[in-house]
Amino acid sequence: MSRLTHDAHGTYAPPPPVRELVAHSADGATLHVEVHGPEGAPAVVLAHGWTCSTAFWAAQIRDLAVDHRVVAYDQRGHGRSPASELCSTDVLADDLEAVLAATLAPGEKAVLVGHSMGGMTLMAASTRPRFTEHAAAALLCSTGSTRLVAESRVVPLRAGRLRTRVTAAVLGSRAPLGPVTPVARRILKYATMGAGSSPLMVDACARIVHACPRSVRHAWSAVLESLDLDHGVRELRLPTAVIAGTADRLTPVVHARALVAALPNCVGSTELPGVGHMTPIEAPELVTARIRELVTTYTQTAEEIEEIKEGA
Repeated sequence: MSRLTHDAHGTYAPPPPVRELVAHSADGATLHVEVHGPEGAPAVVLAHGWTCSTAFWAAQIRDLAVDHRVVAYDQRGHGRSPASELCSTDVLADDLEAVLAATLAPGEKAVLVGHSMGGMTLMAASTRPRFTEHAAAALLCSTGSTRLVAESRVVPLRAGRLRTRVTAAVLGSRAPLGPVTPVARRILKYATMGAGSSPLMVDACARIVHACPRSVRHAWSAVLESLDLDHGVRELRLPTAVIAGTADRLTPVVHARALVAALPNCVGSTELPGVGHMTPIEAPELVTARIRELVTTYTQTAEEIEEIKEGA
């Protein structure tokens, strides 16, 4: 289990959920799930990225939960979800299906949002029955479908085999990250955030990332290194928007452009100048606004659904 994953107080502290529950995945793994906001409101499901947790979505949850039902869950091994020996893109899809089954009514539609590995989760699940049943639209933030290590620029070397080998060693390191020190904050900011990120933003991200157990960080890095989800992108047929930061070193903007070109139903692409990999924290208002736009355009409230049923 992770250590403290966020500040208990302050700007980036996540709000308390209306309820918490445990979802059971196909292999028996358990997932910590939080539900925020009023019942019957339009639904949004948030899937965080590698080394993060539900705390990563604090800004989105705080804003959206006023008039949306927001579901956020910890990927296995992250936050309050226990680690598992199984780590794969199929497992990511299994886990998302379990969360959807545990939190949404039959046929209920939601906007699904994935950041980094969370976006890869949506790609991996694109043909799954529960995904197609429940997904009205998707938002992919700072993510990619393949060649993650080869394209990464977290190591300041020229592109090529040497950079790829060194990057794989760095991202897959088993070394503990240790406490959040000034040096640790500078390293994390360089690797994952834009130069204009405030100290509070950097500290919030560092606390979340450093809380991820090193064994979990290492296990999932191997999945990301061999990632190939191009087929999942081509099958992601629902309306899908893409957001990326132009200063993202971990998943450079080339990935977002490739997604836009490959998606069957791309409904918008936003490139944020000077923003790094942590878009939901670095540009919270814009990410939240995009989610709201997708909800307004592609989902219906419980009342609207009942009106349709009554008129049928």
